[in-house]
Amino acid sequence: MERGAEPGLELGAVLEAVEGRGGGGAEAVERVLVWYNEENRATFRFDPADEDKRKKLCEGILNILEKDTKTSCQVACLEALRILSRDKKVLVPVITKRNMQILMKLAKLDTVEDPLERVSEFPVIVEALKCLCNIIFNSSVAQKLSLELNLAAMLCNLLQKCKDRQLVDDIKCFDLRLLFLLSLLHTDIRAQLRQELQGVQVLTQALESSLSVRWTEEYKAAEDHDRLPLSLQETDCAIEALKALFNVTLDSWNVHSKNESHQFRYMAAILRHCLLTTGPTEEKTEELHSNAINLLSNVPVSCLDVLINPSSQEETDIKYNGMNMGAIQILLDFMEKRIDKGSSYREGLTPVLSLLTECCRTHRNIRKFIKAQVLPPLRDVSNRPEVGTTVRNKLVRLMTHVDLGVKQIAAEFLFVLCKERVDSLLKYTGYGNAAGLLAARGLLAGGRGDHWYSDDEDTDTEEYKSAKPNINLITGHLEEPMPNPMDEMTEEQKEYEAMKLVNMFDKLSRDELIKPMGVRPDGTMAPLEEAVSQYHTSKQESSDSD
Repeated sequence: MERGAEPGLELGAVLEAVEGRGGGGAEAVERVLVWYNEENRATFRFDPADEDKRKKLCEGILNILEKDTKTSCQVACLEALRILSRDKKVLVPVITKRNMQILMKLAKLDTVEDPLERVSEFPVIVEALKCLCNIIFNSSVAQKLSLELNLAAMLCNLLQKCKDRQLVDDIKCFDLRLLFLLSLLHTDIRAQLRQELQGVQVLTQALESSLSVRWTEEYKAAEDHDRLPLSLQETDCAIEALKALFNVTLDSWNVHSKNESHQFRYMAAILRHCLLTTGPTEEKTEELHSNAINLLSNVPVSCLDVLINPSSQEETDIKYNGMNMGAIQILLDFMEKRIDKGSSYREGLTPVLSLLTECCRTHRNIRKFIKAQVLPPLRDVSNRPEVGTTVRNKLVRLMTHVDLGVKQIAAEFLFVLCKERVDSLLKYTGYGNAAGLLAARGLLAGGRGDHWYSDDEDTDTEEYKSAKPNINLITGHLEEPMPNPMDEMTEEQKEYEAMKLVNMFDKLSRDELIKPMGVRPDGTMAPLEEAVSQYHTSKQESSDSD
C-alpha cells in the first residue's frame, strides 16, 4: 500500500479497476485514479514490495490512454502515470516506442498542421508533457527513443503553435522544460536543435514572448519603469527558455557569420531586458536573473556591448559617459548579494564574476563604470584591504578563499579592473592577498598582463599620497613606524642573530619541511638554486649583448 492509502482501497484494488476486473467501466477507473493521485501527490519513494503491481498499473493506464476515452479520465490516467514515473525501476518495461508515441499523441506532438484550438484538451496536453518530462529524465532508453522519434522537432513545432495564443502558458512551459531536458541529457539532440531545427532562434522567440518585449529600435527594448512584475507562469516560462538556450548555445564563443552575430546580439538585448525585469517574488527574480547571467556567459563577448545603450533623458537611468548602465548595476548588485550569502560560491558566484570580468576586459565603458564602484580612489588606508563591508573588501577576502576556482576568478576580476597592472592591483589588495594570482601569472616581479587597455591613468587622492610612504606593501594598509629592534644591537649581536636564522632555515630545508624558493627572471617561482642560476645566466647574457 502506498503512503497515506486508506484501509479500504489498496494498490491491488486500483490495479484491478484499471485492468477492468472490477466492473464499472471508465467512470470507476477515473474515480479510483483520482483517489490514488490525491493520496500520492507528494509521494517520491515507493514500497519495493509493490514494484510489480506498479509496473502492471503503468501498462494498464497506457492501454486505457491508447483508446478513445473522455478528457477527465485521460487527465486522471496521466496524473497517475506521472506519479508512477517518479520510480525509475517501474519505467524499465514500460518505455517502448509504442508507449512513447501514445504520450506524444496526447501531447499533440504528432500533428504538424493542426492548431491549438480546443481549450478542453489543454489539461491533457499539459499532463502528457509532464509525463514525458519525468520519463525522459529518469530513463536513458527514453532519451534514445526521443532522438529516433524526432521529439525535439515536434516540440519546436508545438512551441510555434503556442505563439500569440491565449491560455497556453502551461503547455509552453512544459514544452520548454522538455526541450531543456533533451538538450541536457542527449548531446545529439543538442546538436540537432542548434544546427537543424534553428533552436536558438525558436527558443529566443519563446523567451521574447514570455517577457513581452517591445522594441524601440534594433537591439533596444522599451523600458517601462512602472511595469508590473511578471506573473508566476510568465517567469517560469522565461526560466525554462533560458535553461534550454544555455544548453543549445554551449561552445558558442566563436561567431563565424554575420547572421550568428545578429542572433546573439538580439539575444543579449533580450537578456538585458530580462535583467531589468522582476518576478512575482524576490526568490523568483533571483532565479530569473541567475539563469539570464548563465546564458550571457555563453554569448560571445563581442556581442555584449548591447548591455549598455545610449542613455535617455530619464532621471531614473543609471548613467556613465552618456550610456545607460542599468543592466550592469543589476549584475553588480547580484554579485554582491551572492557574496553575502556566504555559501555555494562556485555555482552561485563564479558565473557572474566571470561574466563581469570578460565584459570589463573587452568594453572600456563597462570597466570604468564598475571600477568606479568596486575600486574607487583610495582615501582611508588605515584598515587592511580585506577588512570592512565594501565590495572591494568582500572581493579581496575571496582572493584567499579555500576554493581555488573562486579565489582565481575573484583575483582575476580585480586584476582586470586594474587594467592588469601589478602596481595598481597591489595598491588595492596588498601583496599578500595578490601573491597567488601573481605567482600563477608569472608576475611576482611586477609588470602587467597580456591584454591591452586604454592609457588613461589612475589618479591618487591626496590622502593616499600622504599615507603611501608608511603603507605596508604586504598587508596593504597604513602602519605606524615600528622601532627597529636591531638599532640597539652591537655588530656582534646582529651577526649572531643572522647566523641563528640561517641555521634555522638550513635545518628546516634539510629536513624537507620547507623548500626555499626564488623568482626566475620571467617572474615565475622556482627552487632557490635554480632561480639564482637562471638569474646569473640572464645577467651574463645581458652584459654579453651590451
